[in-house]
Amino acid sequence: MKVAFHTLGCKLNYAETSTIGQQFAKHEFKIVDFNQPSDVYVINTCSVTERADRECRQIIRRVRRNSPTACIVVVGCYSQLNPDEVASIEGVDLVLGSVEKLKIFDYVRDFSKRSTPQIFVSCIDDVLDAQPAYSADIGGRTRAFLKIQDGCDFNCSFCTIPLARGGSRSVSSDIVLQQARHLVVQGYREIVLTGVNVGDYGKKNGSNLFKLLKALEIIEGVERIRVSSIEPNLLTKEMIDHILRSERICNHFHIPLQSGSDTVLKQMRRRYLSGEYYDLVEYIKATDPDACIGADVIVGFPGETDGLFEETYNFIHRLPISYLHVFTYSERSHTRAVEFSHQVEPKDRFKRNELLRSLGQIKKRKFYSSFIGKTMPVLFESNVQNHRMSGLTKNYVRVESESDIPLINEIHNVKIEGFRDNVCFGSLKTTYCEAEWDETLKKFNVLQSVRELS
Repeated sequence: MKVAFHTLGCKLNYAETSTIGQQFAKHEFKIVDFNQPSDVYVINTCSVTERADRECRQIIRRVRRNSPTACIVVVGCYSQLNPDEVASIEGVDLVLGSVEKLKIFDYVRDFSKRSTPQIFVSCIDDVLDAQPAYSADIGGRTRAFLKIQDGCDFNCSFCTIPLARGGSRSVSSDIVLQQARHLVVQGYREIVLTGVNVGDYGKKNGSNLFKLLKALEIIEGVERIRVSSIEPNLLTKEMIDHILRSERICNHFHIPLQSGSDTVLKQMRRRYLSGEYYDLVEYIKATDPDACIGADVIVGFPGETDGLFEETYNFIHRLPISYLHVFTYSERSHTRAVEFSHQVEPKDRFKRNELLRSLGQIKKRKFYSSFIGKTMPVLFESNVQNHRMSGLTKNYVRVESESDIPLINEIHNVKIEGFRDNVCFGSLKTTYCEAEWDETLKKFNVLQSVRELS
């Protein structure tokens, strides 16, 4: 039988989808592209916003229209929060929650079309452990996403994640290190640590993220370690200093901000104020001006007046960040914020989103342009055009360069010559003949086959 997967939401979801895929492969399913005909379609959902829920429903309708006899399996956060709503969508056969999705064959063996959907969703409050997962996709990927943590104890007033994934819990360090070694053997050169609240790693079992980073650093073959995201109140100066001194840990920090207004931050129940956030970013940039710092921000939160939004805009304008992810506030059931007064009109939310996205582009252009004339090591991960390679620097700058041979999963120095379309471009020093290109491509295909078999 054939199975196809579609993932919505965060990198943690992608890691978990990959693990689900490995389970199907062990049961002799052939994994195919989601746009191809398949016997089973698995949709791993997100429920952070109404838009994510809506997108899930659209995908289900499309699958049903294109493959009316296929079994449709919906798993993850949307299923956990609203299992009956998901099951009521025409065409859905199986609904599994946040825990059940990683043990799918413990619940289901028959993936035939059903007249009545089956639901397997347990109470998330009863979950005490974090199930391990990692992405090991084939097809040119050089970065693996390794799950180290799940759930969150912070209970921000706008967020459904604690409801969908439960309290904070961590994958044991022994399992994380074992999986990291496995990824190295598979040929991955960069490991991205992912979770719901990565900075909270190990707090309940006497460990912490700092200890884990130092243990990962000494694994032979690990060339790059990247932290996907970390809350500002969990990022210490001691950890920053270590990261910026490290040859293996990437000088890239993604630090959620959510608002530049202290009034709004308090309403959001965030655990810091804007001044603390600013000092943290300033410390990183003072220690390493080349460090990349990304931020998330939410616009249109209840009670965010024009004046409070202006505080956020001006705060971000003077903040030395490198890029910005902008989200429009979305009302979510069972959160505190949905009951707050002074909800912001949708048209105002949209306008504020556009303003901050434009500011984010200015920030990114300034950061990327600062590297013009410099030579930077790039880990290439894809061939975007004929003989044109794309990859990332250690500090998360996207770079493209022409090459006479495929350089996928190789690190090469590139002299940055310019910036366009959100990408830096530059030149390699070495050129190769067509025969060398073919030989390197052959080696790359062999590597992919090894990954697939493992």
